[in-house]
Amino acid sequence: MSLRQSLAELLVCLRDPQKVASFQRLCGVEEQRRTGADAPPQGDPGAAPEVGGGCNPDRSAFSEGSGVKLRDCSARNGVRNGLPEAGGAPAKATAIVTATAGERESQATLRNRVPGLRRNSLTGEEGEVYGVRNWLLFYLFCFGTELGNELFYITFFPFWIWNLDAFVGRRLVIIWVLVMYLGQCAKDVIRWPRPASPPVIKLEVFYNSEYSMPSTHAMSGTAIPLSLVLLTYGRWQYPLMYGLVIATCWCCLVCLSRIYLGMHSILDIIAGFLYAIFILAVFYPYVELIDNFNQTYKYSPLIIISLHLALGIFSFTLDTWSTSRGDTAQILGSGAGIACGSRIAHSIGLVSDHPLDTIPLTVPSITVTRFGKVILRILIGMVFLLLMRIVMKKITIPLACKIFGIKNDDIRKARQCMEIELTYRYITYGMVGFSITFLVPCLFFFIGLS
Repeated sequence: MSLRQSLAELLVCLRDPQKVASFQRLCGVEEQRRTGADAPPQGDPGAAPEVGGGCNPDRSAFSEGSGVKLRDCSARNGVRNGLPEAGGAPAKATAIVTATAGERESQATLRNRVPGLRRNSLTGEEGEVYGVRNWLLFYLFCFGTELGNELFYITFFPFWIWNLDAFVGRRLVIIWVLVMYLGQCAKDVIRWPRPASPPVIKLEVFYNSEYSMPSTHAMSGTAIPLSLVLLTYGRWQYPLMYGLVIATCWCCLVCLSRIYLGMHSILDIIAGFLYAIFILAVFYPYVELIDNFNQTYKYSPLIIISLHLALGIFSFTLDTWSTSRGDTAQILGSGAGIACGSRIAHSIGLVSDHPLDTIPLTVPSITVTRFGKVILRILIGMVFLLLMRIVMKKITIPLACKIFGIKNDDIRKARQCMEIELTYRYITYGMVGFSITFLVPCLFFFIGLS
């Protein structure tokens, strides 16, 4: 067998959804089933039939004439897992079993029944109902996957900028924007679907409408901890081994969590890891140049806003709608807002980097006063960001609909239009980013929390 054939077989093996399903079973994830004497035997005609598609039904047993209703739960016709089927063949309609309250009470108790995670409010998709035998791994991998979601980003970056080191926080955001943007673009160019379900159990479907290759969770889970080590070692005093161990554990946890949740194949994870390493190797030497340009060049805000907006428009033309469109605009808007806010804060002396003669920095001792200030900054700052996000979203969606002549009676449908999604995501998260580096530090200054 030639090297090319061996490599092709390896890639097919790594992309096999059965490998994902095997890992899920190994970690204690199982399809929901009835227990006890009422459990139907294998092949019992009274058992619920298997139905394909992106969401699996409640697999409780039912019989004809029982009054059980079937409800179509596919996001749209002609798709599988939120993506067009190969060859243009329409996907089979999926269904879930629903019952009245009395019928539900009469059914046997399901063992370790857990609902799906993170329902997608735009597509209406919900994760499958499944069983869990290992709760420690379940909570561990749920935490791991959150390290690549919006809630983590909107707390982690501000924490660094407000409390630890704005210098590191700014440069970390530059790397994050670059890695995530290139990852999202690669998905829309390669266009590989998510692992097939069945055999994979989809515990989470929030990103199910996106393509799969490469895993941007794996990319961020690799780039962020590794960049932290690169940016902080030598600037802060700590043993290098500690940083490498934390970065390795962080990366492994995020990567394995995406396989556990059934969202990526092993090949997606490996590709995301290697792609992130490649991006860091090529662009990390220029991060200092980019940050200095953002901080000191007179017209940098205008260039930053124009560049990020142009990149967002370009990414919106790569393919049909999916959640990656909004995520890309959100990432670019946040990056532009943070860069512009830091430029203004630096120009008026609101925020300054540590003097060179104080480097390397030592980890400060924890006192009651210092700890209290950190907590207050986080609480006040996060409330401010949340209010900014809500207000801007309420303003920009109707305004964008009016400008582009799109009806806003159905907000979910309107938000999927390119013009609306690009406008409201970019402006909303641009203002959130601007608040992180300028408006919130101004607030801290006026109330004495600087």
